[in-house]
Amino acid sequence: MAYSNIFSAQATSEMLDRLNKIKADSKPQWGKMNAAQTLAHLNVAYDKAYKPGKAPGFIGKLMMKLFVKNVVVSAKPYKKNNMTAPEFVIEGDRDFEKEKARLIENMKKTEKNGVAYFEGKENISFGKLTSEQWSNLFGKHMDHHFEQFGV
Repeated sequence: MAYSNIFSAQATSEMLDRLNKIKADSKPQWGKMNAAQTLAHLNVAYDKAYKPGKAPGFIGKLMMKLFVKNVVVSAKPYKKNNMTAPEFVIEGDRDFEKEKARLIENMKKTEKNGVAYFEGKENISFGKLTSEQWSNLFGKHMDHHFEQFGV
């Protein structure tokens, strides 16, 4: 499956249309997180791209590159109910509107930064990625969770 180029205005517009169909009381078709938690979860991927924090150690990064990277950055869709990395698990109450506004800001910032910004940009867990890999990382993650909420 090919994902839209998340650096294009058209892809951003399409994703925003889908996002706007999710409401605070929308129920997921699978998984444990509610709508607000899911939007916070989606924001974690952007946080890791823009404010990466502490990198995993050598062994951890090697394991991520060998066993996780291709699952995350390829064009192959995620399976339902996949295990979620601990740093992506969102628990407790989240403000739906706040998380939605942050996600919109992140989507627009990523589109504005564009292909050149992301080409060869270092990912804290996977090393340098192509802009296409970054696009897949963000795009398929959002697509997966939007499908989770039926949009």
